Amino acid sequence: MKLKSLSLIAGAIALTLTAIPFTVKAQTSSSSPLIVAQTPKKQRGAWQGLELTDAQKAQMQSIRRDTRAKIEAILTPEQKAKLAAAKQARQAQRQAGQGQRQANRGQRKGWVELNLTEAQKTQMRQIRESSKQQMQAILTPEQQAKLKQFQENMRQRRQQSR
Repeated sequence: MKLKSLSLIAGAIALTLTAIPFTVKAQTSSSSPLIVAQTPKKQRGAWQGLELTDAQKAQMQSIRRDTRAKIEAILTPEQKAKLAAAKQARQAQRQAGQGQRQANRGQRKGWVELNLTEAQKTQMRQIRESSKQQMQAILTPEQQAKLKQFQENMRQRRQQSR
């Protein structure tokens, strides 16, 4: 009799421990769409540790938007269609649960399949370099130093992984 009650208690504890993560996930994922829409995108990579002010974030967003528009202006209608199709494929991969890393590979593949001319590649490099300079000009000297350190660390990691 004692063995039965001990096994029931152990079973109840095991069930509780396995159910807790599911209930927490259900509670956090059931937040209202309005709250989700209002929360800003999380900064990634080097930008995360720079502690940007709201004004700096707004300026960065404006530069990114402007850069994207300039690059899209360079593309032919066929290239824009290919890029849009690649973007939809990446979104489908993400929704299907395939990892971020695989979606990023798809992003690079999408650009390769555009068959850009050398003139387009040159223009895009110039646009990216210009936006990079504009973004760095927004940063304080301390933030620039942090960014430089982060980039150096990433370079070292890439070399070690090869």
